[in-house]
Amino acid sequence: MSSEFITTHKQRVARELRDYMMIALGMIMYSVGWTVFLLPNNITTGGVPGIASIVYFASGFPVQYTYFAINAFLLMASLFILGWKFSVKTIFAVLTMTLVLPIIQSMTSGVNLLHDQPFMACVIGASFCGGGIGVTFSANGSSGGTDIIAAIVNKYHDITLGRVILFTDMIIILSSYFALHDWEKVVYGFATLYISSFVLDQVVNSARQSVQFFIISNKYQEIGHRINKDLHRGVTFMDGVGCYTGCDVKMMFVLAKKRESTTIFRLIKDIDPNAFVSQSAVIGVFGEGFDRIKVK
Repeated sequence: MSSEFITTHKQRVARELRDYMMIALGMIMYSVGWTVFLLPNNITTGGVPGIASIVYFASGFPVQYTYFAINAFLLMASLFILGWKFSVKTIFAVLTMTLVLPIIQSMTSGVNLLHDQPFMACVIGASFCGGGIGVTFSANGSSGGTDIIAAIVNKYHDITLGRVILFTDMIIILSSYFALHDWEKVVYGFATLYISSFVLDQVVNSARQSVQFFIISNKYQEIGHRINKDLHRGVTFMDGVGCYTGCDVKMMFVLAKKRESTTIFRLIKDIDPNAFVSQSAVIGVFGEGFDRIKVK
């Protein structure tokens, strides 16, 4: 095997490992928000956790069992539509959350935070839940439930994940009235849904945010090669003429993820500290290595 192949394989394994660690973190965040802040205050969230909450409020049946049973059915659909890569990570997320839920419940047994402040419990719990789902989606995973439905719709249509979840979960929030018989809790449920959807979009969009670079340097060949090799990003060389000097120059055009900006700046500084660099944010980048075009 060539050293380049081994290096590429190691990088792929490292990315996969990082994804699974982020998915586990996202599920822990969601579990904390759900079981520590929402469930003890009788606040319903959306999706399968919302259904599990309603069942728990009505019968006392443990939420982790309802959550797992419903997701087992939805994951079958995910296997056929979203593929093995997405589904395997979703299965990992569902199993992680199923195992984490009883642990967190036992650790926080008898602890009832913000019992007399349901709105604050709603805001904090929803922020944990939305952030947890956002971290999971950013790692190409899902917490299951309506997240799977949202991912399926988002795969074929340019609709934000938060908006899909918002519409599909409304009926679940309304259904909580039949278990709680309290319209105030239903209102808190809708507030939870809105806040978690907003936080979800913020986390996912920040993770996907892209930037563009215009770089002018006499060492353009070396810089371009390093960007290709180290970041696996394309570089386009463009001919230009300096207005003041009248000399021919080579300008590089690069599109990358925002999180890669520091690496690009460090790379340029190491090769040519005197390079002229312009960085700007872009609304969207579509193509290989970025988002897919989803218009009909």
